[in-house]
Amino acid sequence: MANIKIERLNHVFMQEISNILMTEIKDEDISFVTITGVDITNDLSYAKVYFTVLDDSRKEKTLEALKGASHFIRGKLSERVEIRHTPELKFIYDDSIAYGEHIENIIESINEKED
Repeated sequence: MANIKIERLNHVFMQEISNILMTEIKDEDISFVTITGVDITNDLSYAKVYFTVLDDSRKEKTLEALKGASHFIRGKLSERVEIRHTPELKFIYDDSIAYGEHIENIIESINEKED
């Protein structure tokens, strides 16, 4: 039953963090950020927030800006989501999309060699 609660909180946090980034943060370094997932620990103390950006060259700058805004985002989350303790946010760049593209390119090159 706790896993259902965690999964629901992951989804709610993902939506709310996306809304906060779109509507309330005016930092240009955080523009064009997509939240791809949230993974909250079972004790609700930490939340890993996975994100991607359109321009890969800006990912380090974006990560630093998100780390700087994490206290603000956490405060807004505590106002919007009713839980006793709002977890600490840790932003992590999600490279799974790039990895998927890499695998797709490998498969395409194998298929081209077979033809």
